[in-house]
Amino acid sequence: MKSIYLQSIALFLAVAIFFASCGSTTMIQSIPSDAKLYMNGEYMGNTPYTYRDTKVVGSSTLVKLEKEGYNPFNTSFSRDEELDVGALIGGVFLLVPFLWIMKYKPFRTYELQPAAEGFDTNYYSIPSGLDKAKADKLRELKKLLDEGVITKEEFDAEKKKILES
Repeated sequence: MKSIYLQSIALFLAVAIFFASCGSTTMIQSIPSDAKLYMNGEYMGNTPYTYRDTKVVGSSTLVKLEKEGYNPFNTSFSRDEELDVGALIGGVFLLVPFLWIMKYKPFRTYELQPAAEGFDTNYYSIPSGLDKAKADKLRELKKLLDEGVITKEEFDAEKKKILES
């Protein structure tokens, strides 16, 4: 009788740990704050925003931030950033929680870059008086800046050379 009671308690605790550990939460912040947040193409609200899901390990989420006067910021994050001890313990009892053994970092902050002069922040349209070849070079340069390959100072210097050529 006592053995069944202990097994029932162990099973109950395992199930409780399982359900508690399936979800993961991360706080998405931006500098400056109050940017529009899109996740997997769906508008979620403005930053700061608390995101929670029950996706399995390795699942990715696409993030897009937009704010007037700033370049759109695109990135992604995956549910493989930190070990979830609760899911690990639950997995020992039920095996299934191993699908949720990893979780998100608790916070993530993205810094938006001010829009380059002469660019439409939504569509990167060609400013009047600028030929297509220069516009294409500027778009490529802007992409390097957005990806962090070059600094803002390098961007400005190269932009000046392109516009003066």
